[in-house]
Amino acid sequence: MSRIQATFQALQAQGKKGLIPFMMTGDPEPAWTVDLMHVLADNGADVIELGVPFSDPMADGPVIQRAAERALVKGVSLAQVLDNVAAFRRKNTHTPVVLMGYANPIERMGLAAFAQRAQMAGVDGVLVVDYPPEESDAFAAQMRAHNLDPIFLLAPTSTDERIAAVAKQASGYVYYVSLTGVTGAAHLDPDSVAGKIPQIKRHVSVPVGVGFGIRDAQTAAVIGQVADAVVIGSRIIQLLEDATRDQDDQSAAKAVKSLAEFIAGIRVALDEMPATRK
Repeated sequence: MSRIQATFQALQAQGKKGLIPFMMTGDPEPAWTVDLMHVLADNGADVIELGVPFSDPMADGPVIQRAAERALVKGVSLAQVLDNVAAFRRKNTHTPVVLMGYANPIERMGLAAFAQRAQMAGVDGVLVVDYPPEESDAFAAQMRAHNLDPIFLLAPTSTDERIAAVAKQASGYVYYVSLTGVTGAAHLDPDSVAGKIPQIKRHVSVPVGVGFGIRDAQTAAVIGQVADAVVIGSRIIQLLEDATRDQDDQSAAKAVKSLAEFIAGIRVALDEMPATRK
């Protein structure tokens, strides 16, 4: 059983919903990444999505784009992302880590080499935005061969046929993009999400995490009523950006404090949802 599967089974047994924060490797500073991953895990994250910086993202809004650009300027590569996961694993062997990014860095490393190195580093799942499920047989096979969960995106526009295609390939969980737009958009429609989740679950047996547009404890709790997990990315990047804007000696401490308080608040909101939640 994978760490991701074990985590969701434990959450279900406890009647809880998953919290999946996203952070960009190398931002605000490359040397801080592992420490910030521990802050997330220590304050209630169930799974950590770790961004792989890429110069031409198609799904990321301006906040995450800026984070990727800052990391790339500082020389953060896919190899360094894997090194960070390995360093995280020296102290934390239970929190699943999912890499989220784009095909180009993986193709440059080589799919087989990437899968082997990711497994050795302690990665649990991989979400590649521009690997469509219909063309991902080789990707999914390599992931499974190295005990990695291939994770795919679904959107409000996903048809039954597309959902079924994802169901054939995905493991771990699927990531439902709650709106038609990029990360960080503010027009989340909870009713629309609630209407789509049953359609997805008719085809998909793995848990469904919902992201894009979740920015605070209130919206996280609302989405948690219908999803198995909530994914929060742009708001976390923005908090770190704000905390380090002055670039002074207190930047690291401010970033840690801001991140810890935010994640802990989301965790409390999810855990305090009414007992009638699904």
